[in-house]
Amino acid sequence: MGKRGEALQAEVLDALRSADGPLSAYDILAELRSTTPKMAPTTVYRVLAALTEKSLIHRLESLNAYIPCQCEEAGHEAIISICDDCGSVEETVAPELLATMAEAIGSKGFSAKRHVVEVHGTCADCSPEDATQ
Repeated sequence: MGKRGEALQAEVLDALRSADGPLSAYDILAELRSTTPKMAPTTVYRVLAALTEKSLIHRLESLNAYIPCQCEEAGHEAIISICDDCGSVEETVAPELLATMAEAIGSKGFSAKRHVVEVHGTCADCSPEDATQ
């Protein structure tokens, strides 16, 4: 990828890292258009695809949005916890669980190419105190 592509990737990563929550491609496009008014949606989607491929961001399938990778490990699959009350998103890496999932579906002859595991619920901050005891 050329210097312009790398610069765009850095801009998108900065936008995602400075956001309070997940951003859609069009949220990112709106932010990029403040410095590049003629930015096309297809350009943003290409950059998001490249960053996803590099495991620097995650696509939240259920929200049609993106978050920066929160882990220091590169090239991993994640379990994403999404709070339905406040919208917070947490990333957990559990390679044993994902390996078990791949083995289970593999026993049926299915070959997994990637895992997208999203869990919707209530985060610790939004849960009633007595519900955690």
